[in-house]
Amino acid sequence: MTIRPSPSSKVLDDVVERLAALGARYDAAPLFPSDSLATLVGAGLHRRFAPVSSGGEAFANETARNDALAQALRLVGRGDLSIGRLFEGHVNALHLFDWYATTEQLGWLDHVLGAGAWFGVWATEPPPGVRLDEDGTTLVGAKMFASGAGGLDYTLATVASAGNTRRLAIVPADDCARTDLSGWRVRGMRASASGRYDLTGLSIAPDMWLGRPGDYDRDPRFTAGAWRFCAVQLGGLEALLTETIAGLGDTGRSDPVQRARLVDFYVATRTAGFWVREAARRAAAAEDDAIAIARLARGVVERAALDGMEASARLLGTRSAFDGERIDKIIRDLSLYLRQAGPDHARDCAAQALLDHDVWPRGDRLW
Repeated sequence: MTIRPSPSSKVLDDVVERLAALGARYDAAPLFPSDSLATLVGAGLHRRFAPVSSGGEAFANETARNDALAQALRLVGRGDLSIGRLFEGHVNALHLFDWYATTEQLGWLDHVLGAGAWFGVWATEPPPGVRLDEDGTTLVGAKMFASGAGGLDYTLATVASAGNTRRLAIVPADDCARTDLSGWRVRGMRASASGRYDLTGLSIAPDMWLGRPGDYDRDPRFTAGAWRFCAVQLGGLEALLTETIAGLGDTGRSDPVQRARLVDFYVATRTAGFWVREAARRAAAAEDDAIAIARLARGVVERAALDGMEASARLLGTRSAFDGERIDKIIRDLSLYLRQAGPDHARDCAAQALLDHDVWPRGDRLW
């Protein structure tokens, strides 16, 4: 096993600057962000969170692993939210390999990661969904909102299975003939290339099934894992706060109303960070209450980001909306990335859990 050192703070700071610079290019042109992903490879983030037997870092425990991952996701999100989306999908796939892969699959993963392969996880699909043909080995159907379509090397695609369950298939994701990005005409998150990908006709060998039916949706891992995309969104919010402070002129700095607004923005951002950290650590412990904490964290991050975007616009005025300004790009990206499925349902489920008991640690519960 090769021992790889953790990226230094200097390396990670450089990643943020490099991704931010590249992000402007990919925001303006419909190109897959290969250079941005290469930046993550160069920083050692590409396989750092892979299973240890596939070349990943050997962390002391799951809490240490999630602490490091939360920091990495935040930093990548600070640089470019689109790349944060692709990176989060990649590490999600690596987690699923860690939990469910066979020894042979872990060896294969080590090999393809060594060649620089990037992975995604695609679950969203137009009706009737992706399923097996009558022969039981060939796929029929397509995925939509498939981030990295046509640019990633592989993806874990959900496939309908017996008993109303889903199963994961390891499939190639780089076939341009199967890729349709024509519908991905959006204001933000452009470089995530979240298009449609047709899986019809792909044959799945037995060793390309990952885990058993139902493993992908197994809780608390599935729902509690929402903390990862919250960490990326948090990074975007932190970047917005930093850029807003940098953009304040003398008038804004001397205005007590503007200073009060800035303090509220700062407190909301830090509060979101506390919730994301708590959700990451609860997920590491695989607690049942990790689900409720992750759902609450989603709402906290969303509220902080919505308030932060309004605060930035009020603090900077029309400058926040000029084409080519980094603040404009962050706001466009963040406003789209916040549109994760079912926010009201997630919040309601969290409320139901709270009506049963306080989800905070036992020694600090209020009821």
